[in-house]
Amino acid sequence: MRIITLAARLPSRLALPTQLLDFTDFGLAPRADPSLTGYLGVFFLGDKPSVCFYLSNGNNANSMVALNKGSPVFDPTKGTVGVRDPSTIPGSGDEAGKKWYIIGTDLNIAKTTRDAVQRKGSRRIFVWESTDLITWTNERLVTVENATAGMSFSAPQDYINRRPTSIIDLEFLPLGNNTYARFMKDESAKIVFTEISTSGLFETWVRLGGSSAVNARGVADKTHLLLDFYGGDGYRPYESTDMRGRRWTASDGSGWPKILRHGSVLPITGGEGGAG
Repeated sequence: MRIITLAARLPSRLALPTQLLDFTDFGLAPRADPSLTGYLGVFFLGDKPSVCFYLSNGNNANSMVALNKGSPVFDPTKGTVGVRDPSTIPGSGDEAGKKWYIIGTDLNIAKTTRDAVQRKGSRRIFVWESTDLITWTNERLVTVENATAGMSFSAPQDYINRRPTSIIDLEFLPLGNNTYARFMKDESAKIVFTEISTSGLFETWVRLGGSSAVNARGVADKTHLLLDFYGGDGYRPYESTDMRGRRWTASDGSGWPKILRHGSVLPITGGEGGAG
């Protein structure tokens, strides 16, 4: 499973998205992996600046239960003493299947303002690591921006130019064969849309409409989509069984927890799920 998480303050008319995604010409293939039997979700809740874990009920990507009795698995102790947008990153190479990392934004919004954060916010990101998905150690802050940066860590160049519209919360879904879907939010219209490229990240993109997506494991061509209804009840799940043209529909959310915010979902094996 691959997941992309996206914030979107959406108007009520988009509560049940009916956008059409036509991938007919892009040669997509199922990527189910039978060894992966569940999902581990890592999120922050509302404006609480800590990291909480959730485990799926079996292989059901739309049903999760809180771990650690619903309390944060860990609280940051450095920087602003607050973390948002946690992302789980599996180790690669010799670390594959043996090590995992969580990175997150160094931000405790209760101690500052949006304006101050954008102008003088932290230039660092949190990093934790684990060898079993249970014990997380070596909390540290890694500087990713230089001292003069203002929301940029290199000389700024336009990647997406939609002036005068602001584009935020860009995420990517790798589809194989140098093909990518990218999902982003239009801050003016308050909608989420999708573009696709068959020639890498820096060539021509074709707009299709869209949201944030996950390819489910064990179900050929099934894709789950999570939208963060900012200012509302957090993530809501959607799904499609055919990315070559079917419409997204709202998933059964009866088993989906409320107020889950920007985070990530990691596909796990049965052994890893038992450990989590």
